[in-house]
Amino acid sequence: MARWAAAAKLAAITVLGDGGARRHGGTWFVGVDALPNAPDGSIGGVPLAGAWQAHVKAPPNWHRAQLSVVFPGYPQQDPGESEAAHRFRRDRDAAHVDGLLPEGPQKRRHLREPHGFILGLPLDAVRASPLVVWRGSHDIMRTAFHAAFAGIPPAQWGHVDVTEVYQDARRKVFATCDRVEVVAEPGQAVLLDRHILHGVAPWPQDVLGEMRMVAYFRPQISIEDWL
Repeated sequence: MARWAAAAKLAAITVLGDGGARRHGGTWFVGVDALPNAPDGSIGGVPLAGAWQAHVKAPPNWHRAQLSVVFPGYPQQDPGESEAAHRFRRDRDAAHVDGLLPEGPQKRRHLREPHGFILGLPLDAVRASPLVVWRGSHDIMRTAFHAAFAGIPPAQWGHVDVTEVYQDARRKVFATCDRVEVVAEPGQAVLLDRHILHGVAPWPQDVLGEMRMVAYFRPQISIEDWL
């Protein structure tokens, strides 16, 4: 995994050099399908392999990995971003479950991207703004989603507005689950349950570094298998 991370870092630096929008006052870059890995997951001829393979089944073809880059000072407030949204990012690590996309002015949540798992691969050794997870939150969130979709054919799940169910379950997680900062280095991998509540910690003022980069694979599965 260390060789893959080194090759991916070179590609990631090129992606950043090509430009692209940064958010939150220029302190955050997320490029979906940004990393130029091959369909077998390799990059620069270096294969994608590691201990995580014993726990999940790799898809027949890997999508181009998402590139997440955090810069010192994260998070700043964007013009037009509400105070509530900024506080949630700053104080609650922008905690979310992947695949439930916020839509419209009211940020209503619908299941649009049923991921099988989340595989995070650090590309540098910077320890600022680590991934944050809430231990055991996947069980709480999954139970809530089972109730929300009960009796509804899977083909219609994407039409169900789960905003209130999602927010209520998230509040329960904050009240009952331990917040854990997950620090990992190149050569290591972080494998997340698809229903786990997770986010990114703010960049502490006393931590040095130019940026913190992670590549994420989130292969999609059939919506019937998501629960």
